[in-house]
Amino acid sequence: MIRKTGLFTGLAMVMALSACGGGGLFGGGGGGGFFASRNATVPLEEQDALTIYQQGEAELENGRPDRAAALFIEVERLHPYSEWASRGLIMAAFAYHEDEDYENARIAAQRYLDFYPGEEDAAYAQYLLALSYYDQIDEVGRDQGVTFQALQALREVIERYPDSEYTQDAILRFEVAFDHLAGKEMEIGRYYLRRGHHAAAINRFRVVVEQFETTSHTPEALMRLVEAYLALGLTDEAQTAGAILGYNFQSSPFYDDAFRQLTGQNLAPEAQGEGWLSEIWQQTVRGAWL
Repeated sequence: MIRKTGLFTGLAMVMALSACGGGGLFGGGGGGGFFASRNATVPLEEQDALTIYQQGEAELENGRPDRAAALFIEVERLHPYSEWASRGLIMAAFAYHEDEDYENARIAAQRYLDFYPGEEDAAYAQYLLALSYYDQIDEVGRDQGVTFQALQALREVIERYPDSEYTQDAILRFEVAFDHLAGKEMEIGRYYLRRGHHAAAINRFRVVVEQFETTSHTPEALMRLVEAYLALGLTDEAQTAGAILGYNFQSSPFYDDAFRQLTGQNLAPEAQGEGWLSEIWQQTVRGAWL
């Protein structure tokens, strides 16, 4: 978690001086105050780390994360050995993310992890890095490469920082991203099924059943397998898919659909024959599937 105790202590001291000093450091009377006039005329290279950091926070609070990120980066660049360097870098990652500049958010977060792996904000840096991918996940119809990257980065949060305050949220987002990938397989499978490419459709639905079995798409995948196998005349496979669906998701409307398809051909949702679905059925009976 980002700690700002030192910053707030400094600001409190400045405000106390302001209350005692007539126009004050932040200045009344329309003059803009000490910081305003000083920062307008003094180059960043001549300002101390705290002053630059405070300007970054001010820009962030005023809704200008792009300017804030640039200032936070300057803290780390100009004062790399100060206590504010690591704070500036993690705040830069946060500000870039707020500005939806995901590439630079990743760069800043990764730099923090590279240079400050033992600091308390390392978990947050990894979390921000994961979010920079997660928040770019497009609609199901788009390429899902970024979803894989989000999953990998979220897994890092979960496995490397299991006790951090970001872990539970990372787990939830991981599940959503995982479901998203299954949705991509389903969309392609439906596309093939509508065009009569049943073997290609089966391959996609099989991926969902075998690799994404814990997602919300599994019941439909099994129903679509019933549909595709029946279209190919492979009744044993269709019945076995129906049996798996009925055993695990009997209350699902997808089971009702599969049941109607099977009984419409005088078949029942019962495990038949051998093959990959028979193996899934055996795992189901043993409680080793799902």
